[in-house]
Formats: sequence, structure tokens, C-alpha cells
Amino acid sequence: MNKLFQGTYTAIITPFTQNNVIDWSAFEKLIDHQIAGGVEGIVFVGTTGESPTLSHSEHEEILRWSIKAVGGRCKVIHGTGSNNTRESIGFARVAADSGADGHLVINPYYNKPTAEGLYLHFKAIADSSDLPVIIYNIQGRTAINLETDTLLRLAEHPNIVGVKEASGNIGQMMDVIRRVPEDFCVLVGDDALTLPFMACGGDGLISVVSNCLPGPTSEMVRKCLSGDWGTARTSFYQILDVMHVTMLESNPIPVKAIMAELGFCQKNIRLPLTQPAQQTMQAVGKAVDTIRQLADYEV
Repeated sequence: MNKLFQGTYTAIITPFTQNNVIDWSAFEKLIDHQIAGGVEGIVFVGTTGESPTLSHSEHEEILRWSIKAVGGRCKVIHGTGSNNTRESIGFARVAADSGADGHLVINPYYNKPTAEGLYLHFKAIADSSDLPVIIYNIQGRTAINLETDTLLRLAEHPNIVGVKEASGNIGQMMDVIRRVPEDFCVLVGDDALTLPFMACGGDGLISVVSNCLPGPTSEMVRKCLSGDWGTARTSFYQILDVMHVTMLESNPIPVKAIMAELGFCQKNIRLPLTQPAQQTMQAVGKAVDTIRQLADYEV
């Protein structure tokens, strides 16, 4: 059976101007860079896109604008998650109306629902439109883990087509890959686990590091999918140090600093996130040198 989402999907940053508003010109440059790098898709308004600090109107504006900006050149996935089921349904309908290829829905954070509450939350969102749903399981940001048994119940829904597994638990990831239906997509959400995850049978990556290395990252994932493990392993280790730098502080602080140093945007970030520490910036500088060696940047 064909899987709807395989390959590399960049969780793209949201650039801001000095006045702390969305920098649409820089946003277009970032999108063009991703497409030139050959990624299979772009995820808008995820955590990497600073979704917690976007207003409701900004969130909707990005969802609608992104479809036009991408213009069919790759797949578009919209972040529509919330710990308020009704709010998430509202964003899901905007994503469906605007023409997205799918939407990413995170575990409800802070209110810590039961397994049944998680099931009913995701089911209600999936029922609200025909847009394919990718569930985003990340206990570290939500204080709740979506257990595999609950995921399997949700996988029976025709609109729930995949999961972004960012639990950090390789055992759980293997259990998910082993037990889900053949046409269900399992994507990793931790860049540094890409190689072992793909070796276990994963379908791809929703990536932070591909913001700055879309070409090498997407090519590495394609090599994994084709079974060329020798080339994939070499590519993975070439970019592993950059992956580590992107996680030195809360995402997207380091990767936004990297993209600013590369000239794609300004390094403005919204509170409560802050500018990188001096030690992080030293690592960012080394990462930028590595990136320039691995990719051809024309800014």
C-alpha cells in the first residue's frame, strides 16, 4: 500500500522583523531554500515555528498564506494542535479550506488527559474534516505519552494516516513501527535518531536541522528509504554535529540563530524564548562553518 507521507518534512521557523511581526519576505526565502533542497514537504506553525507565541489571527494567516507561497512545489502540512479540542478543530478547518496536504496535531499539553481523553480528542479533530491527520506524540513538551494501544485505535480512523514519534523512546518507536497498519506513516521527530529509526522501518523525518541543511538531510533520508545504508550512514554522521547544536537550547533558539547567521532571516525570537547564550553562539558559528562546507548557499 502507498503511504501518504514519506521522506523529509521541514518544521520551518517563523521569521520575525525587528518590530516583532512576521517577516513575509524572509519567509518566502526560507520556503524557496527548502524546495531547492529537495524536501518532500514543509510543516508550518509547529513548535519550531514558535506556534505558542503566535496570535490566533497570525496562525490562520500563515496557514492560508503558506499554500500560495509553496505553490504546489512540495507538500504542505499545517500545525493545528492545541490543548483545546474546539480550537484545534477550528485550525483544522482552516487548513482543510486552504488546501493543505495534511495537518499535524500535538498531544494536548498541560491538561494531561487520560488515554480515553486522548483518543476522543484526536478522533473529534479527525472527524471535523477529511484532511489527513498526523498525530504528534512528544511527551517532553506535553507531559503526556500517547501509548501504542491508543494510537492503534486511532489508526483505524480513515483520516488519521500517521504519527510523528518524538517520544525519544526507541523501544516505543519500534513497537509503533511493528504494530501499525501497512499504510500508516511513522515519522521520527528527533533528528539525531533518524538513522536508527529508519533502520527499524520508519518512513521519514519531520526535521529541525533541515531548516539549514535541506539538501543533505533529505538526500540522507532518501538513501535510507532506498536501502543504501552505507551512503546514508556517511551523510548522517556528516550532519550529526549540526543536529546536536540545534538542540543546545530550547528549539528553535539555536536553529533560528544559525539561519540568521546564514543570512536567511533576522535572529529575532519571541518571549518567553530568548537569544542564545554566548556559549551556544560559539557552537552556532562552528555549525555554520560545517553547513557552508556541506551545502552551497546563495543568499
